[in-house]
Amino acid sequence: MKQPPAQAKKQVRCAIYTRKSTEDGLDQAFNSLDAQREAAESYIRSQASEGWTALPGRFDDGGFTGANTDRPAFQKLMAAIEAGQVDCVVVYKIDRLSRSLVDFARMMEVFEKKSVALVSVTQSFRTNDSMGRLTLNILLSFAQFEREVIGERIRDKIGAQRRRGLWCGGKPVLGYDIDRSGPSPKLVVNHTEAERVLAIFDLHLQLGSLGPVVTELRRRGWTTKAWTSRAGKALGGQPFDKGNLHLLLTNPIVTGKIVHKGAVHDGVHQAIIARRVFDAVQARLKANARAKSAFGMPSPTSALLRGLLRCKACDSAMVHTLSKRGTKAFSYYRCCAAARHGRATCPVGYLPALEIDRFVIEQLKEVLRRPEFGRAALKEAKLLAADSAVDLRSVRAALDDIDAMWPTLSPTEQFQLVHLLLERVDYDAATSSIALSFRDGVVAGHIPQVTEVAA
Repeated sequence: MKQPPAQAKKQVRCAIYTRKSTEDGLDQAFNSLDAQREAAESYIRSQASEGWTALPGRFDDGGFTGANTDRPAFQKLMAAIEAGQVDCVVVYKIDRLSRSLVDFARMMEVFEKKSVALVSVTQSFRTNDSMGRLTLNILLSFAQFEREVIGERIRDKIGAQRRRGLWCGGKPVLGYDIDRSGPSPKLVVNHTEAERVLAIFDLHLQLGSLGPVVTELRRRGWTTKAWTSRAGKALGGQPFDKGNLHLLLTNPIVTGKIVHKGAVHDGVHQAIIARRVFDAVQARLKANARAKSAFGMPSPTSALLRGLLRCKACDSAMVHTLSKRGTKAFSYYRCCAAARHGRATCPVGYLPALEIDRFVIEQLKEVLRRPEFGRAALKEAKLLAADSAVDLRSVRAALDDIDAMWPTLSPTEQFQLVHLLLERVDYDAATSSIALSFRDGVVAGHIPQVTEVAA
């Protein structure tokens, strides 16, 4: 009698995940990630009789910590699991996948939902039985404890080094190079860059504020510190803006100091900037900050188009700013890109806020006079009133007779009405025109989404 054919084993698709915390040695022909994968492939081959097969795709995270899940290969693995492309995840050790109990708990929820098993090659357990899950929790507890102890030791070591005035790593500062010839890295003066640092401090004392200094540095073509990582990657060398210029001007390293948790220690490296010059720059920066504070920051409703107005040339937001000339105060909108990189980078510069606000208001009045649009706007206002401070009575009265009612509205009510109607306002310096983009719920089926008019 002929025997029925044996039932084929179900195929188990295995994804191999590997990780290494640092990039050291990853440029070698056979590195740690390759060793982990080789061990996992060997284990999978030993289970071939059970239908196990290794997926060809690689999930390798080199230079990523296991303390969090912000890793590209890990995210790719989880996406494959969610898509139902994986039956089993194989790792060399469980801490390669994660060193966080919280992250692992969330991960295992996804594994269980998708019926995906987890196997550690060197720790002899599987998560498809109760004993394996118990072993997993024990191993994870020790992995997290080990990570926390290592972190404490590293922090203590860094603190001790900084108290002794030693540089402990991080981004190098303009004016210094890193000397790694000794037992520990140290900062040495780069004389060409040091001359530029001296000039930058002098420029700030001469020009008085960050903006003009940024403009001059960009004119000269000077950039932030450029360096090459130990892996050979080119970093830094960016054009100056107000942010990175402020970081340079307020960094005590250039005076030969090291800062640790707010305490300043004498460094073993050579100073570039004299203390009196550094203190003078700090005093100027603080004086500028106090002047802005005393003048007053704009309130949310003091600029009608705050959060709406954008520079078309830079595709950047335009912020409200205040300036003072003698006893008179002036209100402007300024392109954020120009504020960061200097006025020469943007054709807009400053726009007088009162004139732009008044122009937009007149255009809105033209639209609001249309009966069908008024009804749509009031309907949208009712929807928004449930979740915001929109005053429906003010909106209704404004829509009935906008010319008469607008001057009687408070700044807050005017601000609410404008933001109720508009999605954004784009200013085009090339044509001196303004484009009004209305909200979908307000204008759908009544008027075009964008109305462009000359300013």
